[in-house]
Amino acid sequence: MDHYKLILPEHLNHDGFLFGGNMLKWIDEFAYITANQEFPGNRLVTIALDNVAFHHPVAGGEIIRFDVERAGLGNTSVQYKVQVFGTRRHACPETILFETRITFVSVDRDGKKQPITQPAADCSTSTAGIV
Repeated sequence: MDHYKLILPEHLNHDGFLFGGNMLKWIDEFAYITANQEFPGNRLVTIALDNVAFHHPVAGGEIIRFDVERAGLGNTSVQYKVQVFGTRRHACPETILFETRITFVSVDRDGKKQPITQPAADCSTSTAGIV
């Protein structure tokens, strides 16, 4: 699932590039949105970010694309591969700016691990009719 973000002045660090903490926050948010769409009704919490790797600085005004793809599914957890792409100085093709894997675990109301439940076959994730 693709997500996009416009880099604004408030996202920049003291050197004028994207503050890494913002990137990590957006990865957590966009991966959670993807997981929530794929496994509605589960209470999912972030348990790990693996091998966080920043490849290039990101300047203000750039629009970046987050590609979130499921990488694994266990009994109580689901993992996503996240790659962030941008165009360097508006040139093609896109460049990988950042990549990581993020893992969510399904928990009950007491915070104890529980199996991930699959959506019902007739459960629609369509947004038709939503205003």
